[in-house]
Amino acid sequence: MKHLRSFLVASLLVLGFSTANAQDENNPWAVSIGVNAVDIFPTGGDLPAQGEIFDEFFNASDHWNILPSVSKLSVGRYIGDGFTFTVSGSVNQIDKVGENPITGEDLSADDFSYYAVDGRISYSFKNILGSNWLDPYLGVGGGYTWLDEIGVGTLNGSFGLNFWLTENLAFNLQTTYKHVFEDYAVNATDANPVNTSYPPTHFQHSAGLTFAFGGKDTDGDGVYDKDDECPDVPGLAEFNGCPDTDGDGITDAKDDCPDTPGTAEFNGCADTDGDGVADPQDECPTVAGLANLNGCPDADGDGITDAKDGCPNEAGPAANNGCPYQDKDGDGVLDKDDNCPDVAGTVANNGCPEVTEEVQKTLNDYAKTILFDSGRSTIKEESNKVLGDIIGILKEYPTAKFTIEGHTDSQGRASSNQKLSDSRANAVKTYLVENGIDQFRLSAVGYGEDRPIATNKTRKGRAQNRRVEINLVK
Repeated sequence: MKHLRSFLVASLLVLGFSTANAQDENNPWAVSIGVNAVDIFPTGGDLPAQGEIFDEFFNASDHWNILPSVSKLSVGRYIGDGFTFTVSGSVNQIDKVGENPITGEDLSADDFSYYAVDGRISYSFKNILGSNWLDPYLGVGGGYTWLDEIGVGTLNGSFGLNFWLTENLAFNLQTTYKHVFEDYAVNATDANPVNTSYPPTHFQHSAGLTFAFGGKDTDGDGVYDKDDECPDVPGLAEFNGCPDTDGDGITDAKDDCPDTPGTAEFNGCADTDGDGVADPQDECPTVAGLANLNGCPDADGDGITDAKDGCPNEAGPAANNGCPYQDKDGDGVLDKDDNCPDVAGTVANNGCPEVTEEVQKTLNDYAKTILFDSGRSTIKEESNKVLGDIIGILKEYPTAKFTIEGHTDSQGRASSNQKLSDSRANAVKTYLVENGIDQFRLSAVGYGEDRPIATNKTRKGRAQNRRVEINLVK
């Protein structure tokens, strides 16, 4: 009994220095206290007094040895992923050692002292079940058990249930099978079927309370880090530890206006003018407007806010600063679509005057008279007048685009003719650009001898084939 008193004193000291809290990754420690019962009978052991495995497993009155006081203390440490390591100490007195196999009577013993120290790694199924209160677990481990002064090692398997009454407190039930490897000192007779001072294989059941502690609250707001969505910033319990600076019921992390009270509809922001556009997005926050115009009004309904509308009471397009378009040259094409707004033209030609077939013919009549040095692309000086006439015509049609084509007869090599026709076409283009024609209106290409307009078998025909054409790009 001396050992029993010492164990109880140690249990109370450990309990006295413990703080009750929840056990998990942020509250890793737990202390359990309770009572234990040792049952030697239903273990399928080698003693004549032992029955088959689980035989009369719940027969507490006949087989369970229970000490009517706190008789078990456990300290556990959560190690992650549902696993916990636990060290337990327990005491008991053994006065029931089984059943007489001959008479069937219960056997008693002379109050053996029982002590055990055990270590266990257990796995909790609480998260798998998704339960907040039911916490079943399985464990394996080993320990050392003394019966009076004789001790043996055991291999243990445990099944237990924690019923969490609060986050910090659980009622615990556990049963452990303790297998003993040492041989027993057995002297079985009809009158004394078992005579041993060695601890046999047995079950140990326990019930008690588990207190979890070690909770971590980094920001000191009273919400443990495991439940704190803002563990580094003090906040409110109703917002899972997150702050709400403006007190509008929306946490700062989700509040687009954390310093100004607002509504959930606008993610914590206000709508001062009540137009359905939150103030941060409202370009006219004090005047009701339209959502598609960022909260600003549009009196004439032309899609341009009044502040940016050159004609706020007269609808017009944005391209014309909110004012209606005009047709200055009166050709039926609005200035916005008129490529020649100051010169009357045709609708078909986007408001510009059209190059007629007669004008096209005149251009080519002039172009055919452009003279070049023999076998070269140098324009002869006497062609300057006709080039001036061509420039005059092109300027009358400022948006029309033209292709300058170079052609040769079939005399000489085709590759040389191709090169010469390219050079002459580009020489004409260069002259026109240098004399005021927009380069982007002109392109130049040489066709060599590929597009004759007369026979190459006569001198006259070859002369006609050596030409430059200026054709309208349609």
